[in-house]
Amino acid sequence: MPRQARTTQTINATAARQQFSELLNQVFRREKRVLIEKSGLPVAALISADDLEKFARLEAERERDFAVLDEVGTAFRDVPSEELERQVRKAIAGARSERRPAAKRRAKTA
Repeated sequence: MPRQARTTQTINATAARQQFSELLNQVFRREKRVLIEKSGLPVAALISADDLEKFARLEAERERDFAVLDEVGTAFRDVPSEELERQVRKAIAGARSERRPAAKRRAKTA
């Protein structure tokens, strides 16, 4: 059976309170996600436990990715930006030159 796309419903806090049981069931059945607004501003969301788990996993991956960037930034903080740019261009050119022969070999055998 094909996966049904979930929609996001925006609702004000008062209506969300009045319809909470129904909204909770729809979220549980993965029919929708609910964005709750207060005075026209988004303040909270009602999502399934699976969605929350996915969000937490993505958030952790993002934190790891940025930690690596922070480490790189710290390691090169004393290197002038012009030198960093020169080294990056050199590394990119080297990687591209290594890939070109392999790509040509693949094209010839295809």
